[in-house]
Amino acid sequence: MPYDHIIYTVENNVATVTLNRPDNLNAVTRVMMHEIMDALDRTDTDPEVRAVIFTGAGKAFCAGADLVSKQIFDVFGERGEDEPEDSEDPLRDLGGRLTLRLFASLKPLIAAVNGAAAGIGATMLLPMDYRLASETARFGFVFTRVGIVPEAASAWFLPRLVGIARALDWTLSGRIFSAKVALEGGLVSAIHTPGDLLAAAHGIAREIADNTAPVSVSLARQLMWQGLTFDHPMEAHRIDSRLMASRGAARDVQEGIGAFLEKRRPNFADRVPADLPPFAPWRKDPAFKHD
Repeated sequence: MPYDHIIYTVENNVATVTLNRPDNLNAVTRVMMHEIMDALDRTDTDPEVRAVIFTGAGKAFCAGADLVSKQIFDVFGERGEDEPEDSEDPLRDLGGRLTLRLFASLKPLIAAVNGAAAGIGATMLLPMDYRLASETARFGFVFTRVGIVPEAASAWFLPRLVGIARALDWTLSGRIFSAKVALEGGLVSAIHTPGDLLAAAHGIAREIADNTAPVSVSLARQLMWQGLTFDHPMEAHRIDSRLMASRGAARDVQEGIGAFLEKRRPNFADRVPADLPPFAPWRKDPAFKHD
């Protein structure tokens, strides 16, 4: 589908999703959210895509929801003709649908936060696997300052990433904070100059694309994220044992061992999604049902 509010490109096995409303600081619209979810469907099903980078056009990453439309938070107010409604719970907010779709991604996600990231612009970062920030980036979980509550499942993600005390401070106060504070708090893993940010994101993507097995990366991503919900290590043991048995018989293992012994770069043949085992952990996850 053609996109109006994002730019989608693929080059050298890396997809880039650029939020593209620079005159509005890339403020989120319902159209943008649906376009991002469509782009994730494309990355999941394209066997050549090994990693996905998210960034913003212009000087901001995403300044939050487009407040020109005061009804953007009203789940009953602006549903498009083609926008599906959750039959079990029509109150599900669209921001949460977006973060759950990011959570269910079959490919690793890398955020290159080039400027302001507030509201949904901050919460959409939480299910991503790498979060890099420009020195000019600013962050804010500003919901209490506009009369709403933390959305997009951020009450689940944020404390797990930065701890409950810091998550409470950032969400109760709604303050805007710097990239340095985000780094100290564990929200981002590195800070780069504006000119080096995308290069750093591509460096991570290349390390994954050039050295790892696509199916193994996809499974490892879901094992780590879904492991946060396990009640006992035995749950992880049961799942990773089945996955080890499945992958242990795969052609990628012989290639990986051969490349290691021969001191060369591996050429893994298995691809996502075609070679994923049918019992992969996210298949039972309701987050996979993003529509």
